[in-house]
Amino acid sequence: MLSKEQHISIADELAEAERTHTMVPLLTQRFPDMTVEDSYAVQREWVRRGIENGRRLVGRKIGLTSKVMQEATGITEPDYGAIFEDMIFENGSVIEHDRFSSVRIEVELAFKLKKELSGPNATIFDVLSATEYVVPALEILDSRIEMDGRTIVDTISDNAAMGAMVYGGNPVAPDAVDLRWVSALLYRNESIEDTGVAAAVLNHPAMGVAWLANKLHAHGDTLAAGDIILAGSFTKPMWVHPGDTVHADYGSLGAITCRFI
Repeated sequence: MLSKEQHISIADELAEAERTHTMVPLLTQRFPDMTVEDSYAVQREWVRRGIENGRRLVGRKIGLTSKVMQEATGITEPDYGAIFEDMIFENGSVIEHDRFSSVRIEVELAFKLKKELSGPNATIFDVLSATEYVVPALEILDSRIEMDGRTIVDTISDNAAMGAMVYGGNPVAPDAVDLRWVSALLYRNESIEDTGVAAAVLNHPAMGVAWLANKLHAHGDTLAAGDIILAGSFTKPMWVHPGDTVHADYGSLGAITCRFI
């Protein structure tokens, strides 16, 4: 593993890249012995300083939980990142494109927890019991590290490429619908770009949340009551440019729209 000083130095780079909307060179090219545990240590340091600077941690995102996302990235294991309050946009928001270094959109479901959820043996039933409601959400992916050739180590260090999220539609109790069959149509500027079904996320989107609770336990952490959990994408990332309008139709669960300027 890298030293604590190296973890801090990398977190400094990423914080500056976030501030300036730029990208840093691939970590794995500069630190070829860097491990997944190193990357989570970098992420924890980045989160720690965010909290220290007044940002409020409100949840987590899970990434790379579906085959389509694993194939799109060439990465075969899930990861997670932090969600700060200032990363959340409401349905219908107009969002400044240049607050990010790059913008891609993913279609997801968000779980709002009503009680603590912890590992090491959390199951889908524990997740459903701990969930207050599930709501449609879009994840805005951002990259503070160069994208070509990046590995799971680069991605995790980069807060799992979390940029922001947009939520909307109709919240539902976790047992009100079969969450596996929640589907969405993703549009950019009135043209359909992709479709997906939530079962693509580990056969059930709640499985992603269970994975996260168990992974966090291994890192000495837990999911708290009130946390928002993005469960993972069931569409491939869609590039978005200034002037684009994004619309995701979830059928009976409503729709989400946002515009980038």
